[in-house]
Amino acid sequence: MKVAIVGAGGLVGSEFARKLSPHHEVLCFTHSDLDITDSEAVNRVILNSRPELIINCAVLGVDACELNPSLARSVNVAGAENLAKAANAVAAEFVHLSSNYVFDGDRSRDSTYTIKDEPLPINIYGQTKLAGERAVSGATERCFIIRTSWVFGAGKNNFFSTALRSLRAAQKVRAITDVWASATSVPDLVSRVMDIVALHHYSTYHVVNSGVCSYYEYALEAARLLRIPEPDLTTLIQPVKLDDLLLRAQRPLYTPMSCTVSAEIGLAPLRDWRAALAEYIHAGG
Repeated sequence: MKVAIVGAGGLVGSEFARKLSPHHEVLCFTHSDLDITDSEAVNRVILNSRPELIINCAVLGVDACELNPSLARSVNVAGAENLAKAANAVAAEFVHLSSNYVFDGDRSRDSTYTIKDEPLPINIYGQTKLAGERAVSGATERCFIIRTSWVFGAGKNNFFSTALRSLRAAQKVRAITDVWASATSVPDLVSRVMDIVALHHYSTYHVVNSGVCSYYEYALEAARLLRIPEPDLTTLIQPVKLDDLLLRAQRPLYTPMSCTVSAEIGLAPLRDWRAALAEYIHAGG
């Protein structure tokens, strides 16, 4: 199969490339290779290469969206729609990566979000990711919308990778205690997406590892797996509240997700995030 991966320079895109390259003809496009906000360029590249599957991992990040709402709409909405329209033109299937940030996080602590829950984003990133989902669904019927969250793995400087490096170096980590979601191993994410694609059941999916954690709980579990002595934890891991960090964008506080569609088509829930984290750390992550 010929697969085009857009946003191939990021954590998720590079994992798709690594996973698929041994078995498929993979075309990788970073932002410098293809500006998805340029509809003519997108059409030209897709019509010339005619992939059977397009995977869109391109995105403008959370705080960057608050700084530049216009660019956020161009990348997360118009860019996604450009790709979906091009996919439809060549009868390709389309995978679109989305986010838990389409939800407001205002719910009881004993439940998870499913696709039956109404999206109510509270920041520009979430608003544009939701608009991107809808634009993609309107542009092609052959689409898989994949919502995920807190993706960890080698190759990205987010909290989940920098915390590990800091702990290994005995450097302090500031970890938020009052935000909870589903952590997701990037190899598990990619493998499950390809399971979904193989079944050709077009829908919206929540692809996350099982379980719920805060940033603080993630850091504590990482420290335990790294065998850091208990007395050192209070020194190394500093608990903070979300408001303490003065981040540009508001964050939803509680957004664990589960996938009813996967269950309906016979896919079991992914393993617990702790097991995935243990494998990542033991592999040298």
